[in-house]
Amino acid sequence: MLGQSLYRLSGRRRRQLQRQIGMVYQQHQLVSNLSVIHNVNAGHLGRWPLWKALWSLVWPQQVDVARQVLEQLGLADKLHARTERLSGGQQQRVALARVMVQNPKVVLADEPVASVDPARADDMMQQLCALTQRRRTLLVSLHTVRLAKAYCDRIVGLRRGHIVFDVPAASIDDQQLTELYNLCETTA
Repeated sequence: MLGQSLYRLSGRRRRQLQRQIGMVYQQHQLVSNLSVIHNVNAGHLGRWPLWKALWSLVWPQQVDVARQVLEQLGLADKLHARTERLSGGQQQRVALARVMVQNPKVVLADEPVASVDPARADDMMQQLCALTQRRRTLLVSLHTVRLAKAYCDRIVGLRRGHIVFDVPAASIDDQQLTELYNLCETTA
């Protein structure tokens, strides 16, 4: 990972490396009874000392940073709302905001647009791609071919744990997609 073998790293160095990886989960992984600001600030936890993280639960820190990121995602008005009161799509955007404040070198996103409408899906994919413009790597799992073609440089088709194809997004064709989604065909 990032040019290093995880097995050979000390615990401290492995944690430093893990801080450089951001995750956007399909199931959000938010603390539902906390406010949006607290969930967004969780993106800072790898960098903050324990005392600052605990203090932030009482008196939220870096509110301006969180507000700015939430504004980009259309949620600035939800800064102090309880996360459990948000829709699934809003919660997914809070999860994306958490990664944006983390500013990792690598972002792993598992169906990051699964719970949002098509227009919001494009907005979220644009935000994820904006992270990669700052020398970041994005690895995203998508089931929507249109989004993969529009926002990804490469498309890797996987079926039953095997690579069916690995091609530049611009060169994906209907035959490759037919082969990928032909569930009756067995893989060698």
